[in-house]
Amino acid sequence: MTRLQLNRRRNRFLRAHHDLGTPTFPSFPISMSTSFRHESVLAAEVVEFLRPAPGRTIIDGTLGGGGHSGLLLKGGARVIAFDRDPEALAYARALLAPHGESFVALEGNYAEAPAALAAMGISRVDGILLDLGVSSHQLDTAERGFSFQREGPLDMRMGRSGATAADLVNTLPAAELARIFREYGDEPRAIHFAARIVRAREKKPFDTTAELAGLIAAGRSGPRHPATRVFQALRIAVNDEIGSLERALPAFASLLAPGGRLAVITFHSLEDRIVKHFFRRHSVAEVDDPTWPAPRPNPDRLFDAVTPRSVTASPAELASNPRSRSARLRVVERRCELPDTAEGGAR
Repeated sequence: MTRLQLNRRRNRFLRAHHDLGTPTFPSFPISMSTSFRHESVLAAEVVEFLRPAPGRTIIDGTLGGGGHSGLLLKGGARVIAFDRDPEALAYARALLAPHGESFVALEGNYAEAPAALAAMGISRVDGILLDLGVSSHQLDTAERGFSFQREGPLDMRMGRSGATAADLVNTLPAAELARIFREYGDEPRAIHFAARIVRAREKKPFDTTAELAGLIAAGRSGPRHPATRVFQALRIAVNDEIGSLERALPAFASLLAPGGRLAVITFHSLEDRIVKHFFRRHSVAEVDDPTWPAPRPNPDRLFDAVTPRSVTASPAELASNPRSRSARLRVVERRCELPDTAEGGAR
């Protein structure tokens, strides 16, 4: 099989995912001769809602393979992007280098963006995009430890620092492991799996993805791998994905200029619920209470809802990119009446 055939076969698999990356982390430099095809979900909708244009600054908080950033740059906007994954940053920087000073990519969690922008002297932006979830180059690289289908070190870190998944499963008490599996993975057998892990690690600590997946899957079968929810929950915990989102949403409200828009793409119900409730709490015109004679103006209103309900992929996108089936996009716009003391902070 030729190299071109191998690349085509790999790309057919990767098109079903979110980002495309290189096969190792980060042991050798990324080569631009390597075949990459990045298919960003809801790309047309993101461009439509964020309205890139010359003179506008847009934050891409989850750079990944650079697909969304590239489209926003093509629309004329200045893009400042963030990602914790140094491999993704290296690829996207090379890919988008022709845009020159219009594109800046910084290593870090998107929740740190407000502080990083303040250090750059930027206090207001015209748009913010978050495309949440794990990227396919992370899933597809065994050395990253995200996938139960590929044996590798039990890592799961999106960046280069912090505790690994192995640290969690080898040190946390059973009650805390069960909480993680239940809250972040909606795993109905959370207590059972946590207890099995604690018993097994007394004999030998977990080192690889195969060891953990094998323990969970032992004696079980079904259309979905039994370790799916446990691995998702561990990934969320390792990378503090929920905490990052909960910190970032109010901080981003303070960054948006009047008329600026915040767009968030989620891939599972826990994230989507957090975004939906935050947007609703800060966009409804009135609040009510059974003890009040009438509804009152919402003192926490910061936004106008651009998408009254979530936007999902079109039939054409679903046919070309199966991963888009779980994507949900929600968008709000910063109101022009900026209160002096609101969750967004002073102007």
